[in-house]
Amino acid sequence: MGRTNPTYRDYLHRFEDQCQPLRRGLRHEYKTDFDRLFDRAQTHADAAGYLNSTDPELAILLSILLAHEHDIRQLKAQREDEP
Repeated sequence: MGRTNPTYRDYLHRFEDQCQPLRRGLRHEYKTDFDRLFDRAQTHADAAGYLNSTDPELAILLSILLAHEHDIRQLKAQREDEP
């Protein structure tokens, strides 16, 4: 039997672990934001897994950008609904 590629979720957890020195160096007020970025990447893990890329970091970045784009669209819609 051949070896399979690690899952996107496995890679995401390893990547988050690798980034912990960066998190430790952040000011306290940014640590929650840092954690939310990985939460957002986890939100789109099912879709990102379909990419089965040799560069899973791209899927992480796209997942985070997608979540931000969604938030921007919602904020614009709320602003347009205001009188």
